[in-house]
Amino acid sequence: MTDTIPARLAALKTTPTQELKTQWRELFDSEPPPFNRRYLESRLAYRIQELAYGGLKPETVQRLERLGEELDGADRKKSRIRADMMPIAGTRLIREWQGTEHVVTVTTDGFEWQGRPYKSLSAIARGIAGTRWNGWVFFGLKNQRGRT
Repeated sequence: MTDTIPARLAALKTTPTQELKTQWRELFDSEPPPFNRRYLESRLAYRIQELAYGGLKPETVQRLERLGEELDGADRKKSRIRADMMPIAGTRLIREWQGTEHVVTVTTDGFEWQGRPYKSLSAIARGIAGTRWNGWVFFGLKNQRGRT
């Protein structure tokens, strides 16, 4: 079985997005998140390897949890945001607005757009659209009903 793992990983790059979402449902037993294709590819690649070779050692998981708690001060609200909502640092959010493509990069402490740091996506969305927007909705990370 492990002989096919490199081939499965390589195939992710050319797999249609709908098929990636199908694989997500099979491997995670949940609906795929509304993040970009690159996110799906990276998470699927990790999951394929995790199932084939085993996951992180319990000591590593505990260490990561401690680091996360240090980062957010063990604040449960921040912890949920860290775990459930915030895309991984380095993720690129792409939005076309009135014929212009805008690329926002997620950083460890916020976002970057046009070479400038921002704390909120809403500020960036306002800069792009010229009107108030919920940044998470504007970039497709949450629908207008508030679901991620």
